[in-house]
Amino acid sequence: MIAELEKQLGVTFPPASTFGSPEFQKFLDELCLKHGVECRHPRTSARLLDKLVGDFIEVQCINPSFIMDHPEIMSPLSKWHRSIPGLTERFELFACQKEIVNAYTELNDPVVQRERFAQQTQEKAKGDDEAQPVDENFCTALEYGLPPTGGWGLGIDRLTMFLTDSANIKEVLFFPAMKPDDGSSKPDSAAAAAVPQPPPCKD
Repeated sequence: MIAELEKQLGVTFPPASTFGSPEFQKFLDELCLKHGVECRHPRTSARLLDKLVGDFIEVQCINPSFIMDHPEIMSPLSKWHRSIPGLTERFELFACQKEIVNAYTELNDPVVQRERFAQQTQEKAKGDDEAQPVDENFCTALEYGLPPTGGWGLGIDRLTMFLTDSANIKEVLFFPAMKPDDGSSKPDSAAAAAVPQPPPCKD
């Protein structure tokens, strides 16, 4: 990812170990402004980097392509790269400019995972809705032990979009979103009516 951005933008990025610093955020901010890359607030390093990748790398991924070695600031659940500090062992498979697969070596160190969650909490406080919340149950589970593990997810919904030539992911989702607009957790009458009810008990 970083090497391709350097190639496309004609710049040299700071060492990956400094990607969590305010200086790196300023570096990305100036790059986005220079190249006209739009990024709404909060303009965190992770969001700015994601926008640069979207505008300069993902748009080239017409044939199946892998984007790999994501920075830690973008991958809170991925294990650190075994040879490049600041990066993670993660890859994404793209085709037709769409992400199909996300995969990475699972982070199995509870101490580092808590540190990552703490960083994500700071990002969320700045207004980043996509930042991961603290999952203390997950950290506790890691304390009991997790062997070296790799995980991957295939977006069946996006794959179905390609096969059916659908323009919007909502066209292929079997279950529509039923969350009320007012933010309450109580389903509306139409949603409730759509849920099968068990037959009444007989005495």
